[in-house]
Amino acid sequence: MKVIRRTSFRAVPWKNGGGTTHEALRVPPSGDLFRWRVSVADLASSGPFSDFAGYDRTMVLLRGAGVRLTLDGGEQHVLREIGDLVEFDGARATSSELLDGPCTDLNLMASKSMRRVQAWVERLQDPREVSGLGVTTLVFPIYGAVSIAIDDRETVTLEAWDLGVMPPAEAGWVSPAAATAPLVFFAALEDNLL
Repeated sequence: MKVIRRTSFRAVPWKNGGGTTHEALRVPPSGDLFRWRVSVADLASSGPFSDFAGYDRTMVLLRGAGVRLTLDGGEQHVLREIGDLVEFDGARATSSELLDGPCTDLNLMASKSMRRVQAWVERLQDPREVSGLGVTTLVFPIYGAVSIAIDDRETVTLEAWDLGVMPPAEAGWVSPAAATAPLVFFAALEDNLL
């Protein structure tokens, strides 16, 4: 399992120059094109999103009072609560309107050529089995901490906004690391190149 700590995320400018995103992981790690990417973006003001034609986007509110997304000038999605999630085509013209001040969001972008991408947010009350079964599993605590036990190896703890990446060959259990149930973003990525 790969663990990427929040403190090691790499700041990069948005494609359109309108802000900054903090890249946790990019596959492959360099080049203009990628298979998938996980990043945390600061939304300091309302405005347009960068064009990511060829990618599906998943966005989760991490901090702030919320944001309204308008897709192609009509369809709207409002993220108000921490953990609210929306999925949309990166080619759609997307603009954001902050509801009451700056926000921070988690972004998962995956190439449309990937076989399957499933993402969800859950409040983790009990241990959850996570099995590779041909998919890469992402674990990102939004708040609270989780413990991850992989096979028979040492247990790893992820604090809020750390990213755990479990490759397809691994399996294990994700559990709350404290008495309070953490809110966790999960994703399962099945890549045609695997």
